[in-house]
Amino acid sequence: MFLQKLTNGLLFIYFLFISIVAPLFDGQTILPIEFFPKVLIDLKSSYAQENNDYLVSDKPHFFVGLVWVELLLQWPLCIANLYGIVNKKSWVKKTCLIYGVSTATGMVAILSELIRSEKGSSRVVNIYAPFMAFAIICILNGLTTKSSTVNLTTRPPIARKKRA
Repeated sequence: MFLQKLTNGLLFIYFLFISIVAPLFDGQTILPIEFFPKVLIDLKSSYAQENNDYLVSDKPHFFVGLVWVELLLQWPLCIANLYGIVNKKSWVKKTCLIYGVSTATGMVAILSELIRSEKGSSRVVNIYAPFMAFAIICILNGLTTKSSTVNLTTRPPIARKKRA
């Protein structure tokens, strides 16, 4: 019970962060730049320069595709998960699992590119790695049952023989 509450608390903070950052930061990758205030454009530009994040600055096609998945699938799931965690909805484990699998799939592609291309510094890998960790937490959370305790005090009813 404590571990589930701790997990829900961590995931709530994570989903809140993603719900805000995804449209404001990642949205700049796929939407016209005119949609965003200059301060957000400058923030993203300075992030890409300071961290040498070539995925953000160069916008390779696979990365743009993953951002579309993030904004069309994962972002709405983040909002649903926030609602589900706050209101203790029974379906939140399912939406958490869907989010985790989708995010982990994208993160495998991103981390593979960063590591195998040798373009990504360890600093950039360390920036993206926590997203993979949270995806795994979401998957594990989605795969656990609501109650994993076993009640040893109740016995199943004993079948009685019918007398003829």
